[in-house]
Amino acid sequence: MLIRQQTEEIEKNTFHPRACLSANTLGRQTPEKEGDIRTCFQRDRDRIIHCKSFRRLKHKTQVFLAPKGDHYRTRLTHVLEVAQISRTISRALRLNEDLTEAVALGHDLGHTPFGHAGEAVLRRIHPGGFDHYVQSLRVVDILEKNGSGLNLTYEVRNGIIKHSKGMGKILSSAPGEMAGTLEGQVVRISDVIAYVNHDLDDALRAEVIHKKDIPDDIVSVLGKSHSRRIDTMVRDLIYNTLDAGLETIAMSEGILSAVNQLRSFLFASVYESDRLKEEFHKAENIIQSLYKYYSEHAELIPNHIINGKTTAGDGLPTHVCDFIAGMTDRFALMNYEKIFIPQRWTVF
Repeated sequence: MLIRQQTEEIEKNTFHPRACLSANTLGRQTPEKEGDIRTCFQRDRDRIIHCKSFRRLKHKTQVFLAPKGDHYRTRLTHVLEVAQISRTISRALRLNEDLTEAVALGHDLGHTPFGHAGEAVLRRIHPGGFDHYVQSLRVVDILEKNGSGLNLTYEVRNGIIKHSKGMGKILSSAPGEMAGTLEGQVVRISDVIAYVNHDLDDALRAEVIHKKDIPDDIVSVLGKSHSRRIDTMVRDLIYNTLDAGLETIAMSEGILSAVNQLRSFLFASVYESDRLKEEFHKAENIIQSLYKYYSEHAELIPNHIINGKTTAGDGLPTHVCDFIAGMTDRFALMNYEKIFIPQRWTVF
């Protein structure tokens, strides 16, 4: 028996009946022979970790644009925190950790430079609109591996496209809004648990807010410290989901209400604060200028974006959007400076 088959047998004997088994995957867009050591979800996780888009996350903004401090989160540290929280929950619920980890590590591959500021301006100026979760799926399906895509399993792709909720319900009962697997649903809420806590931590470090600004009713329910808040949310999710027999991913009404209140507090006091919005406007101007420039100079867009595997209807605006969305903060800044800022003439 192959090592992969042994692992699949262990899954059948130890996972919860509602877990997604590797052997029961709905498969890949392009069928391929599975390996003899790793399961399909393990291979997906590894493909994501080794791809260029994943490495670029280390230089993409989470909340604070190009922070000088070493301890502010980036998009890369965010997905690692989501993966850690997701795995803790999945292990406790006897779900498929490998599937959960793959979705968590891949869910933000399509995020723009400058965080949500970049996403907002592309959504406004790109004819097809823009959503980072749609772009994340486009990255793994089409743009990675020089335009041939990663050919991930259906379950990982479904978790990626269904992870985002904006200011919508964290746990939704609307048909088709949540991922089709419990593992994908775990990532959706782990994403929120991660960002409301680390964005709060970063905002306190940056002195955008102070501890006294956090509403008392949030502190009394979730806890005073970063670790206590995460522990409170994770424990509540695990035990309420177990009580529900894993029919759905669940949180108690009190904790879920406090999480929503904390999320609303962050939007009002951090994401929409005057200090951040001033910098966001600068970032939006950079993205808008680059979009216009590359729309007029298509020859400068990398060949794998222009000539790679495409979907019907792709045209120049889509290629420009793909190129800009894939940029890191510093690459966008470097290109903007090179194109629009006069360079000093050096005479020897």
